[in-house]
Amino acid sequence: MRRADRLFRLVQILRRGRLVTADMLAEELEISTRTVYRDVKDLICSGVPVEGEAGVGYLLYEGYDLPPLMFDPEELEALAFGMTMVQAWADPKLARAATDVLQKVESVLPDPLRPRLAKPNLVAHGDAIPEPIVIDVGDLRHAIRSHHKVLINYRDGKGDKSQRSLWPLGLQLYRAIWMLGAWCDLRQGFRVFRLDRIEQMIVLEEEFPIERGKTHDDFLRHLEWANSSCSSQ
Repeated sequence: MRRADRLFRLVQILRRGRLVTADMLAEELEISTRTVYRDVKDLICSGVPVEGEAGVGYLLYEGYDLPPLMFDPEELEALAFGMTMVQAWADPKLARAATDVLQKVESVLPDPLRPRLAKPNLVAHGDAIPEPIVIDVGDLRHAIRSHHKVLINYRDGKGDKSQRSLWPLGLQLYRAIWMLGAWCDLRQGFRVFRLDRIEQMIVLEEEFPIERGKTHDDFLRHLEWANSSCSSQ
């Protein structure tokens, strides 16, 4: 049994409204008592109001229910297609997260709808990415979230190389090319860097501030202004 299915069944058992021991849960779910303890701990950490302790038993607070997941066929196709795009085009860590999302959603879908998610009619393939990316994109995404500067060795379209200290602000996928939007310390302005042209990257311990005029929203406004200026010429 997949972990997502097991956690869902565990919540359903606890919703019966009576005290249930770990041994009883282990027997019904056909897992070890140790796994029950770990799963209950994970549920509590994720915000599920489970009361009790090991050796005594567990009970779910009255009135708790799982949020409803109701999708029409169009929504399911959009979800499945979006997740296959992430699986095909993103870095391995994000691709695994997309797989986990699909499994969690599938575990709470009614049986007739599960095939729409498990075997979607719309699928994205990642074999059109022009050049390999050598840096760890997962580390770059973490630097974006945690506001850590990165130091990169970059090769531009002419083959010229430079080293840049950047405030990484966001990633964009544009025409099969992953791009990094950043504030460049060297140029003192917003710049866009192709990930497949970054030859080396180091995530620095130094954090960059959330500074007016240098945020991701500011970067997006800068792109809109640059694009509108080019189109008007």
